[in-house]
Amino acid sequence: MAHSVSVWAFAFSLCFGVTNCYFSIPLKIYTGKYNLSSDVDLTPLRLGALTSDGNSLSLASDPTGKVNFLDMVNNLQGDSGRGYYIEMSVGTPGQKLNILVDTGSSNFAVAAAPHPFITHYFNTALSSTYKSTGRTVSVRYTQGNWEGELGIDHVSIPKGPNGTITINIAAILSSDGFFLPGVNWQGILGLAYPMLARPDSSVEPFFNSVVDQLGIPDIFSLQMCGAGLSASSTADPAGGSLIMGGAEPTLYRGSMWYTPIIEEWYYQVEVLKLEVGNQNLDLDCREYNMDKAIVDSGTTLLRLPVNVFNAVVEAITRSSLIQDFSSGFWDGTKLACWMKGETPWRFFPKLSIYLRATNTSQSFRITILPQLYIQPITDVDGTLDCFRFGVSSSANGLVIGATVMEGFYVVFDRAQRRLGFALSNCAVNGGVALSEIAGPFSAADVAADCSSGALKEPLLWVISYALMAVCAVVLIILLLLLVLPCRRRDRSGEITDESSLVRHRIK
Repeated sequence: MAHSVSVWAFAFSLCFGVTNCYFSIPLKIYTGKYNLSSDVDLTPLRLGALTSDGNSLSLASDPTGKVNFLDMVNNLQGDSGRGYYIEMSVGTPGQKLNILVDTGSSNFAVAAAPHPFITHYFNTALSSTYKSTGRTVSVRYTQGNWEGELGIDHVSIPKGPNGTITINIAAILSSDGFFLPGVNWQGILGLAYPMLARPDSSVEPFFNSVVDQLGIPDIFSLQMCGAGLSASSTADPAGGSLIMGGAEPTLYRGSMWYTPIIEEWYYQVEVLKLEVGNQNLDLDCREYNMDKAIVDSGTTLLRLPVNVFNAVVEAITRSSLIQDFSSGFWDGTKLACWMKGETPWRFFPKLSIYLRATNTSQSFRITILPQLYIQPITDVDGTLDCFRFGVSSSANGLVIGATVMEGFYVVFDRAQRRLGFALSNCAVNGGVALSEIAGPFSAADVAADCSSGALKEPLLWVISYALMAVCAVVLIILLLLLVLPCRRRDRSGEITDESSLVRHRIK
């Protein structure tokens, strides 16, 4: 009888718990300066174009010149603290702007009015091809927000695919906390799916337009080269590469490992477990995916759900050679400093994330060394080197941000609905590789579905109706015993904005 009551209650909680969803687009940009070395050595590059053979990625010559990987290598500048950005030419005649690369949002937006923290902006009046749609648009991020108008204009990328495309563009007219001191970009390139576009999914995202108009494969890849670099530098070297149309093998080494994209809004993946050192955290895998796990270049840190974050900090503290460490270091309010040249990385363990493989009974492991998550910030009086903790807690899901991505060459294979990870050639410091990748491992010890919270609404209703049908049969037999509990559950079981796993998302 107790089982029947719980089934009935669960059915009602599902049926009446489907509420409006709110979206948030994580963006955490640290405004401090890193010391970026220009000694990053990329291996000799070759010209190639990507085609898809239906099963795997392949390289071939491209007589049309639509995809020139050589031109795209080193087309990014910046670092994880201030963001990675690419130069674009917007309007007619073209106005040069630096645009932040963000795989955690879907709007292409540029400053269209003066702002004290940016040097220049897109003047719509000077573009003969700009057309306003008359629609307003606003986007709120984890940090900052902006408002503006939607328009249409021509865009080309000097170090991107050949050709000019006509794209939806949000002209930012006002903002709060979005443009920050020290950043060198004037807009944002949202590379996620239409579902995240604002004000609605009818606003075709930038990369969708590129694929449709230039005929390139529906794949892009990212190499972010700020890994392990420290102290201030007057000149920013090339920060990495955004390859549109495929993957360039000379930018990575070893095998490419793929994990399915389980939901096409953010680039949502399925995390099976985390390890600190070689010790499994032993949490239910659903904890890692609550309420989603995504790969987002616009987020600086590795962000973990609160329970997971606390478990990671406890495990690091337990395994670290430094037992008495200020809590302010873990929560991001304090830096840890050592005498100059006395690097702290030997005190800390590796962090590993297991992702489900495309063969769903298997997984693979991506590992970052302490050089990636114990991050150099600046020196103090020339005698101290200071570092921050590159991991933070999150109220709205696990985010694999730049802290992790800098260790890997990441392929966003939208055509085959999968993300690829391989070791980045620039994730090396002092001859030491800062990342590792290994597999396959059996996934038999984890649940078949670790991201059950990501079930689509129609499927939730199907499950709800099925459970209600079962409960109806039980109700006929146990009517007098169940009617009052069911009524109470009807009122209290509804998922509200306070209790829902999808809270903090923005309409």
